[in-house]
Amino acid sequence: MVLQTRLAETINNAQTFEVFFERWLISQENYLQDLHRMIECRDDENEQRCRDLIDRIVFHYKQYFEAKTRVVQENVFLVLTPTWFSSFERAYLWIGGFRPGLAFRLVINNVLDLTEDQSQRINRLMVEIKEEEKEVTEEFNRVQEGMNDTYCGLERVMIPPIQPNAYILIELNTKSVSIDGGTDKALGTARRQGEHNMESAVDRLSVSMEALVECADLLRRKTSILLVEILKPAQAVRFFAAAAQLQLNLRRWGMQRDVQNRRHIAGPANVNGAQSPL
Repeated sequence: MVLQTRLAETINNAQTFEVFFERWLISQENYLQDLHRMIECRDDENEQRCRDLIDRIVFHYKQYFEAKTRVVQENVFLVLTPTWFSSFERAYLWIGGFRPGLAFRLVINNVLDLTEDQSQRINRLMVEIKEEEKEVTEEFNRVQEGMNDTYCGLERVMIPPIQPNAYILIELNTKSVSIDGGTDKALGTARRQGEHNMESAVDRLSVSMEALVECADLLRRKTSILLVEILKPAQAVRFFAAAAQLQLNLRRWGMQRDVQNRRHIAGPANVNGAQSPL
């Protein structure tokens, strides 16, 4: 019953965030248009207008991370394997989001008028962020390795085919109990204990994963904020435009690929020589 309740909550949380995310992407597209117009703009008030637009975009990302944090607190595994992303987008994920180092590549490829001082500051920041990213990755790997030990330590119920006076072995934490006949009550207890242990293991894993996703998101936000502080307003506009364009392109390509894959899978299912309407 508990597992069924959790499944229902998981589906509801995923659907709720997916609705938010689709609306957020629409705003992202609108902001991208504003960014492109700002890049093309050449007037005396451009710098202040850049700052105003940057503030709105930073707040836009803040809304995303706040909504994402609520999902993490409810079910962190949804963020680690997000159903609202295409399979192509999920291939680029690092602990529930983009790698912080990606921001530096966007700056290097799209902001071509960096001063010597800016380049040096960005290089120092890149070394710092790379080291922090490595630490989070190593901790994530340790948690994943610990999952194997957790599963091995869980109670197991081994039930051979039941026959009259069948011998049934119930292995509980390396202790074996032999039962002859009348095993329903013992098996029920063992199953309930096994489910309880599984739920406890999942809860412990959730706590670890929540902390890791929180650290990863803080690092993502820290990277972008510090980069924007180094860049001039017009440079930051180009950085945000490149980031939004990349995200929306990955989204479009990923959704198209998923549709094509579904059509390919559905094709052979048509019987009687019927031609697929797709």
